[in-house]
Amino acid sequence: MSDITTLSLTEVRDKLARKELSAVEATSACLARIEATEPKIHALLHYDAEAALAAAKGLDAAGPNSDQRLWGVPVLIKDAICVKDAPTTCGSKILQNFTPFYDASCIEKMRAAGAVILGKANMDEFAMGSSTENSAYKVTANPWNLGKVPGGSSGGSAAAVAAGQCFAALGTDTGGSIRQPAAFCGTVGIKPTYGRVSRYGLVAYGSSLDQIGPLTRTADDAAAVLGVIAGHDPKDSTCAPRDVPDFEAALAGAADLAGLTIGLPDEYWGEGVDAEVRDACRAAVDTAKSLGANVVPVSLPHTPYAVATYYIVAMAEASSNLARFDGVRYGYRAPEAQSLEELYELSRSKGFGPEVQRRIVIGAYVLSAGYYDAYYRKAAQVRRLIRQDFLTAFEKCDVICGPTSPFAAFTIGQMSDDPLQMYLSDIFTISLNLAGLPGLSMPVGLGAASAMPIGMQLFGRAFDEATILRTAKVLGNALPLLPRPAAV
Repeated sequence: MSDITTLSLTEVRDKLARKELSAVEATSACLARIEATEPKIHALLHYDAEAALAAAKGLDAAGPNSDQRLWGVPVLIKDAICVKDAPTTCGSKILQNFTPFYDASCIEKMRAAGAVILGKANMDEFAMGSSTENSAYKVTANPWNLGKVPGGSSGGSAAAVAAGQCFAALGTDTGGSIRQPAAFCGTVGIKPTYGRVSRYGLVAYGSSLDQIGPLTRTADDAAAVLGVIAGHDPKDSTCAPRDVPDFEAALAGAADLAGLTIGLPDEYWGEGVDAEVRDACRAAVDTAKSLGANVVPVSLPHTPYAVATYYIVAMAEASSNLARFDGVRYGYRAPEAQSLEELYELSRSKGFGPEVQRRIVIGAYVLSAGYYDAYYRKAAQVRRLIRQDFLTAFEKCDVICGPTSPFAAFTIGQMSDDPLQMYLSDIFTISLNLAGLPGLSMPVGLGAASAMPIGMQLFGRAFDEATILRTAKVLGNALPLLPRPAAV
C-alpha cells in the first residue's frame, strides 16, 4: 500500500474516482507513511488517525462524487490555519492549548471538496522564520538530508509533501514562506495573488502580506487545490470579489511555451547567487527556450531595498496583530503573575519565543512617535515603487523568472545566531508579497555541489495564476523528475 504515496494528487484522485482505490486505503497509506517518516523529519505538530479514518469511511460510504474535486485525497494543514476541534498553536507556546471552534474558510472549502484532513504541520513560530527552527515544539528536518533545514515558515508542509506523508498541504506565504520551503524540499508551491484566497481563519502575521496557498508535487496538483480554496469570501474584506478561473482546464493540453515571453530580471541573476543555483535555473530557462518561449531582459531596480522595506512593514503589522495575545482571553497565562501588568509582561515574555519578541519590539519601534515617518511611511512609499517595478516589467513579458533562493537548503543551526543573514536570504521572495502578485516555485533539479533540490520562481500578473501554473506544468514535464528523497 505504501507505493500509493508516490503518486501525485491528480493520479490518486483519478484512482479514487474510478474506485481503484478507496478513501480509507489512501488515508491509511498516508498514515503509515507518517508513522514511518515522522520520527526522522518531525514535520507534524498534530495528527489524528482516528478522525481521518472516520472521515474517509464516511466518504467511502457515500461513494465518489465528481462534484467534489478532492474526494478522498489526504492533506495536511499548516498550523497557522484554524481547523475546528484540532490544536492550532502557530508553533508557539502562547497558543499551546488553543483549539478553534470553527474552520477557516479555506478549510471549509477543502472539506466541501471531499479532502481528508490528516493533521497540522510544523512551522516557524507565528510564521516568523525561514527554516522552521523557530518552532516552540520541534525542529523539522529536510527529507532530502536530515541535517538540513526544510525552509520556512511552511517547512513542515513542504517536508510532509516531499516525504509522501500527504498528497498536498496548505501553507502560508508572507515573504516567501510557501515558495522558499518548496524550493528547499523539491516541491511545487504557489503564493496566489493577494485577495485570491480568503484569510478568514488564518492567524495573522502581516495582514497586508499574508496569503494561503498549496504545496504539492506537480503544477497540476497545485492547480487542483488552488481551484478549490480560491474565491470571494464575505468574511474577509480583503478577499477580491472576482470569478475563479478553471485552473485545471487552463493546464489541459499544455504542451509547449510558444508565444510566451519570459522576463529575466538582472537583479536576480547576479552576484550573491550560488553557482549551482544559477546553473540549474539557467538550464531550466534554456529548456523553456527550446519549448518555444521568448526570453527578454527586464529590470526590477528597487530589489536592493526590498529586504529593509519588507521587514519594516511586516514587523510593524506583526506588533499590532500579536498585541491580542495578552494572557487574558486565551492562550498561555503566566500563573505567577500578581498584577495585570505582570500578567501581560510574563505571559508574553514566556509565551513568545526570541524571534517573535524581536519582531514585536522592532515593529513597535518603527510605529512609535517620532519614528513613524522615518521608517514606516518611507517603507510604504518604497513598497509602491517595488510594485511599480513589476508592473513596468510586465509590459515587456508574460512571466518573470528567477531563482527562488540564492542557495540550496542550509545546515540546521547554521544561521540561528545571525538573524540578519536569515532575513537577507529572503531577497528573491519578499518583493512579490510587497507587490501583492502571484508567484510559484518549482523544482528544476539537484544542486551539483549540494545534491539538494534547487527551486526556480515564476512571477505573474495580478490574478493570472493560470499562466504561471501552465508554464510550470510544461517546463516541469520537460525537466527530469526528482526521485523520492533518499533520507526517508
